[in-house]
Amino acid sequence: MEQLIQDWGYVALFLYSFGGGFVGLIFAGVLSYAGDLNIYVSILVAGISNFLGDQFLFFLARKNKNYAKDMMKKYGRKIALAHLMMRKYGSWVVFVQKYIYGIKTLIPLAMGITKYSATKFAFFNVLATILWACVVGYLSYSAGEYILSLSDDFKYVGLGIVLVIILSISYLFKKIEK
Repeated sequence: MEQLIQDWGYVALFLYSFGGGFVGLIFAGVLSYAGDLNIYVSILVAGISNFLGDQFLFFLARKNKNYAKDMMKKYGRKIALAHLMMRKYGSWVVFVQKYIYGIKTLIPLAMGITKYSATKFAFFNVLATILWACVVGYLSYSAGEYILSLSDDFKYVGLGIVLVIILSISYLFKKIEK
């Protein structure tokens, strides 16, 4: 298993981080603490991929507005939240969106549809990505010892906790949608 992680870990991290990457970078940080990956390479790979993914979404929406609008139709409430966040935080929403599950991919799409400057988006996206990758990567690396010390107990207790959380969140989202 260790050899598989060492051989394909960075590739998997790159592919996962293109569309988000929060959880992937956390796993990479813990695996870096364990010695299977290098934390600096993990942060770099996740950061580059995350930056490219956001730029791709921005330009996808910029060049294909109708396609982007069709893609976003089923996320009406989240798009409304994205537009409210854009009005409230302005360019800083690029920083905020890196940490919020559910709208992370919608903000670049929503900004690409508007007349928001592509250069300005790229500038803020670079800064936000560097901050995101360093903070999440370093914190997960630092927490690696604690997380790995729980690994024996986590197999059984953790799976139960994760199951309860997933079921609770699913129930909550269904209630909100109604």
